[in-house]
Amino acid sequence: MTDDPAGGLVVTGIGTVSADGFDFRTALGRRGYKYLPAAAQYFLAAAKGALAQAGPGALEAVGPEERGAAVGTNSAAVALHHTMDRTITATGAEDLSPALAPYFSVNLFGSRLATEHDLKGFNLTFTSPRVAGLEALQAGRRAIATGRARRLLAGATEEALPEGEPGADRPESGAVALVLEPASAARSRGAVALGRVAVRSFFLPPRVAASADGAWQAAALLRDALAALGHRPDRPLTVTAVLDGSPVGEAVAAALAGRAPTGWAPDGRPVAGRLERVPAGAGALEPVARVAAALAAPAGHPHAVVTAAAEGNIAVCLVTPGPDPDPDQDPGSGADATSGGTGDGPGRSGGTEASSR
Repeated sequence: MTDDPAGGLVVTGIGTVSADGFDFRTALGRRGYKYLPAAAQYFLAAAKGALAQAGPGALEAVGPEERGAAVGTNSAAVALHHTMDRTITATGAEDLSPALAPYFSVNLFGSRLATEHDLKGFNLTFTSPRVAGLEALQAGRRAIATGRARRLLAGATEEALPEGEPGADRPESGAVALVLEPASAARSRGAVALGRVAVRSFFLPPRVAASADGAWQAAALLRDALAALGHRPDRPLTVTAVLDGSPVGEAVAAALAGRAPTGWAPDGRPVAGRLERVPAGAGALEPVARVAAALAAPAGHPHAVVTAAAEGNIAVCLVTPGPDPDPDQDPGSGADATSGGTGDGPGRSGGTEASSR
């Protein structure tokens, strides 16, 4: 391999798509996309935008077997499943659309992307509540670091939930895609590095989060995650927290604001130099959208995006915006893997799962 994964990965392209005003004919073309589910259309369009920004050669410089994709979603297939259920109960399975029927499997929502861009290294789908998009970045980066591929398309896509479905009052509909490649490859083809991202995910049991020690446990886990990602406690850090009002979300919010009993550090200071709390939507899209936005910040200003689900899944993405701030060191290199696990599941981190004291 000519590119050195240990040299670090950089983001060279970002694509964002909103469902508002989206027309697949304009975004993708008039033929071949009509019968794709909306969430698949969104991600294809986001990936197209990201690749356009990354420039010629972003994928073509390597063979198909060295290109990978990872997509996170919580609700891409829910509306389609509802439609299928209604069709089956009303008139029978024979009336299901042959074009849409395969998409009963959420794993197929990234299949068209892999086909169009000849991504044969791997094609992964993640569905962990709220953290799925960040897990896609985490696992994709790790796959490149271990030599499974040299280029990555990763992100999240969501479709609005049907009325009556839990979370339908907080809909997410659209997609975000990022192109990642080794810094050496980006430099060699003259591409602009937009920054670096590195992710750590872990698990805080809801019963622990709701206990008197919940904020303390969350603080310890978040502190360890940021340290593993290369953040120094004495360095200012802006934090965007995408959280709901569940016990897990509130424990994380308290920890970030320095309201944990023992604080973040011996002097009790909170980790965030500036903290922005964003209401979480129904799916996994908002955290990835916030990562994309953080990459547009001034160079060298580290930014953490933190998100958590009521089920206990938590993820932290450390974003370092700017053109290749340190070509010789990737602050997140080797830190993406959760301890004692593969990272392909719900992000439970062996040895760091909180328990009651």
